[in-house]
Amino acid sequence: MTDRILVVEDEAIVAEVVERFLKREGYETLVVGDGREALNAVPRFLPDLVVLDLMLPSVDGLEVCRQVRSQGETPIIMLTARGDEADKVLGLGLGADDYVTKPFSPRELAARVHAVLRRSRARTSVTSDTDSMRFHSLRLSPRTRVVEREGVDLRLTAREFDLLHFLASNAGQVFSREQLMDAVWDFDFAGDASTVTVHVRRLREKVEEDPSRPRYLKTVWGVGYKFDA
Repeated sequence: MTDRILVVEDEAIVAEVVERFLKREGYETLVVGDGREALNAVPRFLPDLVVLDLMLPSVDGLEVCRQVRSQGETPIIMLTARGDEADKVLGLGLGADDYVTKPFSPRELAARVHAVLRRSRARTSVTSDTDSMRFHSLRLSPRTRVVEREGVDLRLTAREFDLLHFLASNAGQVFSREQLMDAVWDFDFAGDASTVTVHVRRLREKVEEDPSRPRYLKTVWGVGYKFDA
């Protein structure tokens, strides 16, 4: 089945280039020009992935990201202007899966779309729950991708679950941010490790009883992070 890509971009030339290249790669593509159109298109088009510009009329890209993520795990790749570091970090914190900085190569965008979709399909291929993981009051279920603390669903994003599951599966081992990007993001982020920091912080807010004094997600200063079982 052909993957559906929703492209949300108000610059006509950029939208045309992206649409043409993605169609050439075999994707079914729908282009909309503002945030409100995007939110209306999601339940109708049911995209497998959203390419989302942050600077949009009507409803900005960060709000679109927040609303799409609150409704499900549809992967999101953000398009950001060079130097908008704060927006990148905020967008990743809202649950975006990846970002591409303008100006960008359509080939790079297509490669990132392919990589994110591959990871998304891999998430749904887990068939066994016999390796459900328990750590005191915390339980991780790989099959259902549910994380519970004292029986309460923590409602993690797809990437937050991937990061937590990787660390918990390698409990006690210390990983640098670069190693975590390689293992969990599975794509070259050009050395920008801030996305890992953002996701660890958001995970602590959900998983830890006291995020300022984490029980599970520990920082190893000067090195990276580890999961303390």
